[in-house]
Amino acid sequence: MKICGCIAEYNPLHLGHIKHIDYIKNTLGAQKLIVIMSGNFTQRGEPAVLNKFTRAKQAIIAGADMVIELPTVFACGNAEVFAKGSINILDSLNIIDGVCFGVESGEKEDYISLAQFMNKETKEFKNKLKEFLNQGLSFAKARFETVKALNSNFNQQLLSSPNNILGIEYTKALLKNQSKIDIFPMQRDGNHNDKILKNGITSASSIREALKEGRKKKLKKNMPSFVYNELQDYPFAFEKIIMSSAITAPLEKLALVPDCTEGLENRIKALVKDNKNLDNLIEKVATKRYTETRIRRILTANLLKITQSFVDDCLNSQLYAKVLAVSEQSKNLISLVANNSSIPILTRKSDCALLKKTALQCFEIDTMANDLYNLATNDKQNENNMIIV
Repeated sequence: MKICGCIAEYNPLHLGHIKHIDYIKNTLGAQKLIVIMSGNFTQRGEPAVLNKFTRAKQAIIAGADMVIELPTVFACGNAEVFAKGSINILDSLNIIDGVCFGVESGEKEDYISLAQFMNKETKEFKNKLKEFLNQGLSFAKARFETVKALNSNFNQQLLSSPNNILGIEYTKALLKNQSKIDIFPMQRDGNHNDKILKNGITSASSIREALKEGRKKKLKKNMPSFVYNELQDYPFAFEKIIMSSAITAPLEKLALVPDCTEGLENRIKALVKDNKNLDNLIEKVATKRYTETRIRRILTANLLKITQSFVDDCLNSQLYAKVLAVSEQSKNLISLVANNSSIPILTRKSDCALLKKTALQCFEIDTMANDLYNLATNDKQNENNMIIV
């Protein structure tokens, strides 16, 4: 394989990510690795542990050749939006041979088969999904039960584990795009959501939890030294910013935020007055149907002025590839991408003049997210920066 893509958050980069990069380079034999990475906000609706430029630099040191930012409108989205947005960018580069993603279980053929079934979205599928949603199940659980009811032969683990679900969404997006990019699922170690810190390879969730509890010294054996040495206190001072945004947002504006459906904006507005702590608010708003992660994403999207209609516009538009970092040895990738890509490649401020309409608005949200991150962390990262490592 000449060029492999992968989609990551590196929040923060740890030994499991090192294993993934090594697998791509040495087992799959990829000559180059291009990473699509979340910026300063992540799919859980939280600010990243380290700013996007630091994380991109660390990815290059770990073995990646180029890191491209996943626009904020996708990075803070649900699994389907996160995956489709990422794949659209990789596909638009027109140089990617395969995409490798970590999974808890399943083989390549399992992902292709289930993705083909789910992409059909028959009337029967939609009706059954609605039936389970009406029972009060979350969307993810309702979709799982729908597939189980209509396709009893599928591997049930593919829709019950977080990385498997993302793998299915990557595959669905590639099939819908009729992409030539191949898929390479890699079996990962450990539980993605496990908050218990383990020796060696452990989950990013457990690392972030240890940071929140002030146990940074416990992390030395979980990540490369070049990551450990740049870790700082976490979480950042975003709580009041997010809470004030929820308080001041008009009800009709909050209702436009992605995944804020079925009157959920009323529940948020009613409870935000009496819960001055962000975690308490999220816990009170969340229900069996509306998970805490979903509520956190809604509140973050509200802060960043992201609406569902704009996300849809972005998913159906040609956007851009903002290069955060590139290795010194692979600087020729910039010209290779620029000569083949069907979307603009941003490496300097002047490149932004190429952006129009939806793409420009999307980039402006990235810039605002960077400014807010700088505000909360007292950082001074320039949105138009590109790092050569």
